[in-house]
Amino acid sequence: MNGEHSRDVEPDEDATFVRPFIITGGRSEPLQAGLRLETLVVAVGVPDPSLTFERRHIVAVCEQPTTVAEVAHRVGVPLGVAKVLISDLVVAGQLACRQPAELPLPMLERIRDHVRAL
Repeated sequence: MNGEHSRDVEPDEDATFVRPFIITGGRSEPLQAGLRLETLVVAVGVPDPSLTFERRHIVAVCEQPTTVAEVAHRVGVPLGVAKVLISDLVVAGQLACRQPAELPLPMLERIRDHVRAL
């Protein structure tokens, strides 16, 4: 070698990094539409031992009602990946989800007015 760095050599990558599309099997759209950040998901039973690591982890995290955003954070996957995995688990009967009740318009207007007053 003459001291020059070869441009063909890529920097070392983390050997434990798994690309998100591998986790979802290449899918980017959830099977179940309508999962929002604030949607609550809860495990229906104990995790099925045949589930992959990430899916078992999600079922374990959802022993208590948890939002989709919190699941993504606690499992350490991007939000889109969490939505795909959660929708798979809902379709498989491992998780149940429910939307939080909408706030009534007068309450939203009061919140808006209080925020403006700050």
